[in-house]
Amino acid sequence: MSTLDPVAPATPWIAGRHAAGRPRLRLFCLPPAGGGAAFFSPWRPHLPRGVELAPVELPGRGSRIDEPVPYTLEPLVDALLEAVSDELDLPYVLFGHSFGAVVAYELTRRIERRGGLPAPAALVVSAHRAPHVPLGRERLAGSDDRTLAAWLHRHGGLPGELLEHPGFLSDLLRAVRADLGIAERYLLPGPVPVRCPLAVLAGADDGVAAPAAVEPWAGYGAPPPRTRLVPGGHSYPRTHPEATLTAVAGELRRLGLQGLGTEGDRQG
Repeated sequence: MSTLDPVAPATPWIAGRHAAGRPRLRLFCLPPAGGGAAFFSPWRPHLPRGVELAPVELPGRGSRIDEPVPYTLEPLVDALLEAVSDELDLPYVLFGHSFGAVVAYELTRRIERRGGLPAPAALVVSAHRAPHVPLGRERLAGSDDRTLAAWLHRHGGLPGELLEHPGFLSDLLRAVRADLGIAERYLLPGPVPVRCPLAVLAGADDGVAAPAAVEPWAGYGAPPPRTRLVPGGHSYPRTHPEATLTAVAGELRRLGLQGLGTEGDRQG
């Protein structure tokens, strides 16, 4: 049986909340560049029992399309922390995919520095180069709409039919370009580990964040995490939702989190 959590606070920062049975663990999900909470809607049928899906809706996309798009990381993460601080009443995990991995990591660091808030049960970073690894591809944030749209389409981040609607595409690419600019500028001098357990995912066929660039996240956790490969390219959470959630649940069990059911225990 699938239910919504009736006691969760209402906030525009969470859209499409969904739970498999009575929630025992809240899974906050941070989307890729330009993405909204709807990026994680394919996960709903595959949630392990006891997990509440809490997709994050960032300003300037999805249900918040009329809000200004953030162009810098620090105010975005600070605002997100204030928005979800009342949501930490359950054990929770932060999952970030691609650009979302940067946001989830920085959110974890702020929670740990601030004190007084429950720490994440785990941080799961997915398909993004480790923060101290230099960008290994051309910078795309400053490219024209056609070039950026073609790159997104090539890597599974944009349906082909949208390429025929340049007016709509321009609005969509505004958030993509802002997020990519943040991600492309983001570089740390060396690993800064988090105190909570860390899990690392990468796409087996990812042409954007190759596993070799993702693996150095091992320096951000103690003990060093392994990198778990998921089938698919850069958009594997959307194209391979069941395999992605199986990997997430498997890593959380490996880290000692209980109450996630078994890998075959999904909602009916």
